[in-house]
Amino acid sequence: MVLSLETSNWKLAQDIVPEWWQKLMTCMQCGTCSATCPTAYAMDYTPRQLWQMLRLGLEKEVLASRTFWLCTVCKSCQVRCPRGIRLTDTMVALKEYAQQRGVEVPERLVQLSETVTSRYNISGEDNATRLIWSQNLPDPPPGVAPLRETADVVYFIGCVGSFYPRTYSIPQSLVELLHRAGIDFTVMGGDEWCCGYPLYVSGNRARIADLAQHNVETIRRLKAKRVIFSCPSCFYAFTHLYPEVVDLSGLTLQHSTEFLAELVTEGAFKLGPLEQAVTYHDPCDLGRKSGVYEAPRQIIRAIPGLELREMEASRENSLCCGGGGDVEIADPTVTQGVAARRIAQVEATGAQYVASACQQCMRTLQESARKNRVRVRTLDVVELLWLSVQAAEELK
Repeated sequence: MVLSLETSNWKLAQDIVPEWWQKLMTCMQCGTCSATCPTAYAMDYTPRQLWQMLRLGLEKEVLASRTFWLCTVCKSCQVRCPRGIRLTDTMVALKEYAQQRGVEVPERLVQLSETVTSRYNISGEDNATRLIWSQNLPDPPPGVAPLRETADVVYFIGCVGSFYPRTYSIPQSLVELLHRAGIDFTVMGGDEWCCGYPLYVSGNRARIADLAQHNVETIRRLKAKRVIFSCPSCFYAFTHLYPEVVDLSGLTLQHSTEFLAELVTEGAFKLGPLEQAVTYHDPCDLGRKSGVYEAPRQIIRAIPGLELREMEASRENSLCCGGGGDVEIADPTVTQGVAARRIAQVEATGAQYVASACQQCMRTLQESARKNRVRVRTLDVVELLWLSVQAAEELK
């Protein structure tokens, strides 16, 4: 039975989510959120149980739970809720509230927040080394070496692509494609700071402002009109979080697949054949949360010889890879469990490639394929397009 506002102890819900608490109180306990949550199996309370506890005002029990720390922020529950309740946003709000109340936060999440705000990246490396991914490019294009003082397009790479060797090939491929297409672009080097998304999903939204101000001011100094992102989390931060704290007027923001799909349509590249089957994994931040489904598929379909095989769960129904929401930092075994479920769907397609459009998804799925001995090559859509361009050049 749904509790009425008159009979339920709703003050806790009102304190935690003051903007939409009344909507939360309409939860009819159908369990759709729990059934669709990729990490519910590892939570001490399912999402459905947590909402009921909120409505009953069980603050001590709610804040002692690790349920909200295991939310990947994939929004699978939120898009399916028949009441239209902002469930994922409530999970993030719970993290914020827990810290306001002095609740113990997973130690590695505290370390991550301090690292981002002091070192300006998630790895803790010297931020001046953000161009390390470009060091083994045979001939770095202008905009990378040297950086341009002004450019039409800024490529915002993100922390994972900048500092994690398994993903270096994504920015490498993208700058090669931009150069081939004659795009006046530049990257930001050490002037690029973490977008702040890891702070948001850990319940530290207020700490994003300084990062946002710095990044946007740097982009404006470069006189750029367009910013592209190969990381969907960075793209989401700029398009959904930054407008709350910084002026983005005059800037066009696009995921790299959207920009590249336009270039492919315009005939900017000669594409060679890749005689393989590929399945595509929709990243949560790009698909469900930003509505970009078609651009990556448009690129895949444009490559000669490449057969696209959709997984059982795709587009808005895509399964999370497990790599989001800082869950890997809170409990890496949960990320591994979620990724194993997704890689099993990859294997069922019989495809030789699994492509995504997210640096973190590629990294997570690659590790899962290795651990579960699934014979599939993990690539980004950007890498697939670059392989096709290279194949065309080899045919000359």
